[in-house]
Amino acid sequence: MARLLKALMLIMGIACVAIGVFHFALGVDSVPGEASAGPTVDSRERYYGAIFLGYGLAWIWAARRSPISPTAVRWLAGVFLLGGAGRLLSLAVHGEPHWFQIALTVIELALPPLYFVLATADEKASARTNEIKASPGV
Repeated sequence: MARLLKALMLIMGIACVAIGVFHFALGVDSVPGEASAGPTVDSRERYYGAIFLGYGLAWIWAARRSPISPTAVRWLAGVFLLGGAGRLLSLAVHGEPHWFQIALTVIELALPPLYFVLATADEKASARTNEIKASPGV
């Protein structure tokens, strides 16, 4: 379970770093279906790109800890889930966005529960391992 969790966390981190770099470098041109929105929106997009890059680095940092902190996984996954909830709110208020944004919403709502389950399973497995190590020999 720990290997799967670590692998998924590293993939998530690398993907977020790549997305962050892409948005930082291209600004508003990185958003599918978005026409030029002017310097204010471009500035905001590049800022968010930097934040997303940092978010990806946090996933990588957390994945490289031994043992992996279930609290860190839950917080990082919770932020991702909150992003998906924000997209749902936008959908309700403004209507359907570009199809790619819908696909991202599905990912942002589907992956966090998987991370929550894996973090809990890894936490329980670590606790059992520690109990076995701490128990006196029979």
